[in-house]
Amino acid sequence: PLSIFLLPDSRPFFAGTYFPMHSRFGRVGMVELIGRIRLILETNPEQLEKSATDLVNAVLQVASGATMGKPMTKELLDQAFEQLANAFDDKNGGFGKAPKFPTPHNLVFLLRHGNRTGNFVATDMAEKTLLAMRQGGLYDQIGFGFHRYSVDAEWLVPHFEKMLYDQALLALAYIEAGQATRNPLWAQTVREVFTYVHRDLTSPDGVFYSAEDADSEGLEGKFYVWKLSEVLELLGASNTMFLQDVLSLTEEGNFAEIGHKEERGLNVLSLALPMKEVALRQGISEADAASRFETLRGMLFSSRCRRVHPHRDEKILTDWNGLMIAALARGSSVLNSIEYILQARQAADFILSKLVRSDGRLLHRYHGEEAGIQAHLDDYAFFVWGLIELYESCFEARYLAEALTLTRQCLDHFWDTEHGGLFLSADDAEKLLVRSKEIYDGATPSGNSVMTLNLLRLGRLTGDSSLEKRAAVLLRAFSQKVEAVPMAHTHLMMALSFALGPTAEIVIAGTPDSPDTNAMLSAIRGKYLPNSVLLLRPTDQPDSPITQLATFCRDLQPIEGKATAYICHNFTCSTPTTDPTSALKLLKA
Repeated sequence: PLSIFLLPDSRPFFAGTYFPMHSRFGRVGMVELIGRIRLILETNPEQLEKSATDLVNAVLQVASGATMGKPMTKELLDQAFEQLANAFDDKNGGFGKAPKFPTPHNLVFLLRHGNRTGNFVATDMAEKTLLAMRQGGLYDQIGFGFHRYSVDAEWLVPHFEKMLYDQALLALAYIEAGQATRNPLWAQTVREVFTYVHRDLTSPDGVFYSAEDADSEGLEGKFYVWKLSEVLELLGASNTMFLQDVLSLTEEGNFAEIGHKEERGLNVLSLALPMKEVALRQGISEADAASRFETLRGMLFSSRCRRVHPHRDEKILTDWNGLMIAALARGSSVLNSIEYILQARQAADFILSKLVRSDGRLLHRYHGEEAGIQAHLDDYAFFVWGLIELYESCFEARYLAEALTLTRQCLDHFWDTEHGGLFLSADDAEKLLVRSKEIYDGATPSGNSVMTLNLLRLGRLTGDSSLEKRAAVLLRAFSQKVEAVPMAHTHLMMALSFALGPTAEIVIAGTPDSPDTNAMLSAIRGKYLPNSVLLLRPTDQPDSPITQLATFCRDLQPIEGKATAYICHNFTCSTPTTDPTSALKLLKA
């Protein structure tokens, strides 16, 4: 939490993070800090005035320092990889030391870099991290879903809060890992994350709540941790001994939180051994071991449900819902799930009906049947991302149309006409000290990074080169900042990779839901093609809306009545084919 102290005219004079209530361990507490500020206000108000003037001048200087840089090159992609490799924890996965955050866009960048260059060290770094997070306490082994971050380097003890955006972005990372490596554990993880979101973070209207707290009954992690004696009483000796092969579950425990001083032997559950080794120890097949664990996990989950649950934050945020829509839509394509696409569509339709003003502008949040707060850049960027993924999954042209409308609206109201790039707030939003711009990809990717890739994809989907030109300006607007630390801008690096190519533009001309169309789509979706766009030209609809949005596909027709793939690389097109195997060969070109 960030605390900013303002003068009555709203100028800031002091800011800081993580103030405890009272001073301890050399850190000033909020109560004592307020007392000091009051004393200065009464005895030396000029000091606060000077501090405010200095701080405002510094902020204005930083805000005015943006200048258009030179075009970015592929060397930045290599530098970003090298910097991540230097920060990589070879032993535990992830980057740097404790605390460790998931940072899914770093992992997706590594997967795409490995795919682009053939440097599978990048792929291995991503997989090692994904496995460590999935096996560790960062992942809720009993009820599924990822916690916010790990307080240690081993991904064992998490900060137990669960955020919607982490579920969405990590699901996208595991989806891409599954496509890139064919490891079935990644698909299983995606399904489990979606199970958690549907069960615990989905409103009756089908949109997604924001988060679940870390605390319950006033204690961090109380809902999630277990004593060996609890498990023994619930499951019996034989089952508990089996679980001790699977999970980290000991008499001593592995969790010691300040609030739990009176309790000992608390365990954060993580996977202790791969199921294959568990099966060998137990003298049973791997399938039987997995089945037994699933039965026992279900019993622990049912028992845990009777505990006092953490508080759920039931705000519905446009930006975070956009990320979840993107994850579900992509998951529906890769995992061939109608259920996921229905969930994504329901959420998107809710936002389009409840979080859009009468003038078509987006709103930021919905709570208690009330929508409000003018949308920020992230709302536009993330929701457009979701709509693009939704179109490429269900091929309903209205979602692509909405994505284009909102993108142009965003460019109209957020674009910096002097230096390029997008401001965080609209030109008609509340007047702030400065209209800031952000490119750093932190806990979530920045709105500028996401919108850059959105513009490139929309440009290729529709043939509108003006959108790609705007993306090029966006890349130049931030090139000086990015060149300093490319690894801090990995989502933007993915946009740069798309801009540099090679890319693939794929149009399937065929009858929707026909066996031959589905076979062609299934073959293409089974291949890892991160720098590609996919359209369906429904040939049973001569005047399909997609032909108005992407006029170049109007005349594309099936060959001999069969679903036909039209595949282009950077606008150079190959001979169309009706054979899925031949289409895949063309995509290797």
